Amino acid sequence: MEKVNLDLKDLDLEKLAELDQYILTLDDPVERLINVLHRAQDIFGYLPPNLQLYIARKLNISAAKVNGVVSFYSYFTEEKTGKYVVSVCMGTACYVKGAEKVLKRVLKELCVEKNEVTKDGLFSVKDVRCVGACSLAPILTIGETVFGHMTEEKVPGVLNKFRGEINED
Repeated sequence: MEKVNLDLKDLDLEKLAELDQYILTLDDPVERLINVLHRAQDIFGYLPPNLQLYIARKLNISAAKVNGVVSFYSYFTEEKTGKYVVSVCMGTACYVKGAEKVLKRVLKELCVEKNEVTKDGLFSVKDVRCVGACSLAPILTIGETVFGHMTEEKVPGVLNKFRGEINED
């Protein structure tokens, strides 16, 4: 089997050092692979193939195992995202209460398609299957912030908060 060369040119070395420091704090990093991947995604914003290979080699496990975990869990992304990831829940309760209209308005306001990054790099948009808070349907999240009972009319105000154009709740 041919050994694949690890290309670090697109990876920030300071960020790799931060990830390395985190890995050193773990008693058994292989058993904590998901934690390592979460930290890597927090640091880099996404998990490109060369970062997955770096993690695999760092933990002395196969790249296939790392990629299997990354591709299995919807939380992980292999594509670069915006500073803020806007997610619209499309689970049954949210969908029935108008999530599709909310998603269309978000895409229109940001001038992007799903899974694209805005030109300013501030936002990317995705739809998710269920966030588990059906009583708040429809739900929009930006990062860790949850906006319940979302309507298409509320979308511009919510986005503006993250653009820094207004500072009120």
